[in-house]
Amino acid sequence: MTEAAWSFVDDFITEKLMSPQGAQQETLRLNQQAGLPAIDVSPPLGKLLYLLACLGGAQQILEIGTLGGYSTIWLARALGPQGKVVSIDVDRKHLSVARENLVREGLNERVELRLGRGREVLDKLKEEDCSPFDFSFIDADKENNAYYFNCAVELSRPGALIFVDNVIRAGGVTDPESADEGAQGARRLFDVISADSRVEATALQTVGSKGWDGFLIARVNAK
Repeated sequence: MTEAAWSFVDDFITEKLMSPQGAQQETLRLNQQAGLPAIDVSPPLGKLLYLLACLGGAQQILEIGTLGGYSTIWLARALGPQGKVVSIDVDRKHLSVARENLVREGLNERVELRLGRGREVLDKLKEEDCSPFDFSFIDADKENNAYYFNCAVELSRPGALIFVDNVIRAGGVTDPESADEGAQGARRLFDVISADSRVEATALQTVGSKGWDGFLIARVNAK
């Protein structure tokens, strides 16, 4: 099958299982209009994040990589009125667009946007001794995935889920000589998790509108 066929199936899933408003067509349109890169998660993956957060009863969610707020909105929808998403991005423009999208969706009060490099903001969160997170979504600069994952574990409650996107890299994760920094970051992530007794994890390959890739999901064990 070709990537065009994979995209067609993603579109079919979106059309049958989501309304245009539910799939956030307006958010995607405005992100494109603002000149943001078209690297948002697909609607089917966005809904998966929403369902996982709902199933876990998440009230405190960490997101590393906001972009224009597409995945942020999916996560915020899963929260009760007292819940909060803390979303981190290094780009001020990204956060400005995300804020506009959150306000339009009526979810602005449920999201705290933090500007800065992921490592620095996460270290500050640890210093603040914030409430432990129930769910974390990591989708930022891939070379730092292992560091982000370790921070997410430290900031999570027992039983929390951590979801890391783009870990297969068209199979590049299996190539130790890959020139793709994202693939090397994914390899380091797998190496770190394989030796980490604090979590249980698995990963799945996916195909769709974003090509051949996949995600990793981990559960934080009791400490």
